[in-house]
Amino acid sequence: MSSVCPACGVAVVPGYVRCPRCHAGLPVGRARRTTGDPGGTAVAPRGFPISAVVVAVGVAAAIILVFGTRRATRPDASEPALPPPVVAIGASAAPRSVAPLAVPAAEPSGARAAALERRAAAAALQLEATLRRQRLWGRTEIVGPRIDVRSGSCADPAMAPAIAGESAVLRDTGLTRLRCLAQSGAVVFERDL
Repeated sequence: MSSVCPACGVAVVPGYVRCPRCHAGLPVGRARRTTGDPGGTAVAPRGFPISAVVVAVGVAAAIILVFGTRRATRPDASEPALPPPVVAIGASAAPRSVAPLAVPAAEPSGARAAALERRAAAAALQLEATLRRQRLWGRTEIVGPRIDVRSGSCADPAMAPAIAGESAVLRDTGLTRLRCLAQSGAVVFERDL
């Protein structure tokens, strides 16, 4: 619905206060008023969430109750007993005889073998760490007097110097041979330590 400017007769779209052509004031019509709420959201307004506060206070009270009762002493627990009083004994003029310490003649072979196995396992882990630092990524396995290194980098030129740096430690643990195996299980090289 358009209105007409009373001064110049041009049709003007509703909403203008002045005519766009002659700038004369336009008659103001009455705005229609609605009885409903003019805007906002369709969600009903809510009050304070009392149930959430009650649940939070209940959980806090339960935690305090559990940890508070754990630290409390039990009524049936008695105080620890004090040691008996020390009685001073006078010095004696009689000489004491001291038994000599027994020195074992030799370590048993089973204990020595177990110690060598532990040292060999530690040396194998040290070799793995060296390979990891140089990004050669290998796993070791001890098979009798031989150590197997399974790696995808056995053909890498940096593998031989990495193994040579650890060979003295491996040799001291009783290992004599080293095999480098590809991931498929094929032997790439084998050498004495």
